[in-house]
Amino acid sequence: MAAPITKIKRVELTPEEQQQAKIQELQAVIAEQQESMNKILELTAELDKAGVLDALNAMVKAKDDIAGIAVSQASREPVTNLLNNIMNMTGILTAIDPEVTEKLKKSVSRGVQEAELFEGNNDKVSIFQLMTALNDPHINRSIKYGLDFLRGMGKGLDDN
Repeated sequence: MAAPITKIKRVELTPEEQQQAKIQELQAVIAEQQESMNKILELTAELDKAGVLDALNAMVKAKDDIAGIAVSQASREPVTNLLNNIMNMTGILTAIDPEVTEKLKKSVSRGVQEAELFEGNNDKVSIFQLMTALNDPHINRSIKYGLDFLRGMGKGLDDN
């Protein structure tokens, strides 16, 4: 039977040996990724020629000033109003069934196409033409939709 192991001898590398091992590991990675490294070097050379690296360097050095300007601009009332309006519009859109918005989008698009067909027509519309237009089922449906929309919006305004 073999004697039990009572001591484990650790091989401690000197700092120079550790550095040499890291260099060899890095050389192996570079050799494997030579094509990628060449592309990165070409890209950075082009960015340097265009002055982009200098601009980025200046921006990094002035990061505190830039951050201060960005915060002061973002806290202005027009910007906060814009952000609040975007959040409210997002809330409206999430509350509406996507099928309804899809149908409405197609209807508006079709209406714009139809209106463009008669764009150059500057004829005046008479009261009689308006009254007879109500007999057109497409026009009548659109007017009814608009009236129902206004009724619902009015009810919503009463709730507030």
